[in-house]
Amino acid sequence: MKAAVLHQYDTKLSSPEYVTLEDVPEPKIQNPTDVIVRIGGAGVCRTDLHIVEGIWREKVDVKLPYVMGHENAGWIEDVGKGVTEYKRGDPVICHPLITNCLALASRRGHDMHAEGSEFPGISTNGGYAELLRTGVGSLIKLPQTLAPKDVAPHADAGLTAYHVGKKAARDLSPGERVAVIGVGGLGHIGIQVLAALCSADIIAVDRSEAALALAKECGARHLVKADEHQVEAVLELTDGKGAEAVIDFVGEGNSIDNGLAMTRNNGAYYIVGYGGEIRISAIDMITTERRIIGNLVGTYSELVELMELANRGRVNLATQYYKLSDANTALHDLHHGKVRVRAVLMP
Repeated sequence: MKAAVLHQYDTKLSSPEYVTLEDVPEPKIQNPTDVIVRIGGAGVCRTDLHIVEGIWREKVDVKLPYVMGHENAGWIEDVGKGVTEYKRGDPVICHPLITNCLALASRRGHDMHAEGSEFPGISTNGGYAELLRTGVGSLIKLPQTLAPKDVAPHADAGLTAYHVGKKAARDLSPGERVAVIGVGGLGHIGIQVLAALCSADIIAVDRSEAALALAKECGARHLVKADEHQVEAVLELTDGKGAEAVIDFVGEGNSIDNGLAMTRNNGAYYIVGYGGEIRISAIDMITTERRIIGNLVGTYSELVELMELANRGRVNLATQYYKLSDANTALHDLHHGKVRVRAVLMP
């Protein structure tokens, strides 16, 4: 089969080719609960660029060459002997983990922290290919209204945005404010999730006028240009106190300092994007009682809930499509800011 293969790290992302399109062996059923999925769409994520940079090599035990791609959807191609509820041709989206469903963390609903799980595209071969091996416990059957290529990024980007949006929505009351920093591939989903789950006023913060226009379409009530006056603008919208919740989909540059400055006392700062560092003194944490909350993808059940919102038309993805053979173009476009929403590779 064809796959876009990563052979070496590029710490400066300066190479014209990050991956190489080549013929590789097809994945095989290894366990009775394994499933082979024919890829209909594989999302291109900023995490993939971080993998190319080598940031993840100290986080996971993976050896090059291997295949990236952790946002996957497609159709059942083959199943293990223990799989009875799916048949060839069924359309599915894949939770990003091949989860150890018997682990205590899984049974408590903490899928991302279950020991013994595999992470296609991160710790094993992923979906930048024609076929993917995953586990039956990762699959969600798609309704006929949703095509694999249109929902693939929900497997991580959408799920991450839903995970953090659901957390924030639990503590937001009507009339309160939530600021969303970064209205790109995750942020535009997060705004839709917040609009669907709570009645708080949404403040969108981004450098791009096009992104802010998209934010308004997605349900933001207030639009703030991310410049040297963004903190003051958010404070003005919140009576000088800051927002009850701030969700930072950027997580690098000055977004962390600005995000914390936008968060009111006894409010919550949710960090999703990464690359920067959070620095706050102990006395500031104590006197403000602000909460800093990390967010790592989401659970299987949350992906089920997100697919229900997508099926009802409450959460829609803005996507750009590329052929699998154009994986390098997609990755470079993402690196250079030419992908404002989500990129999807199609074999």
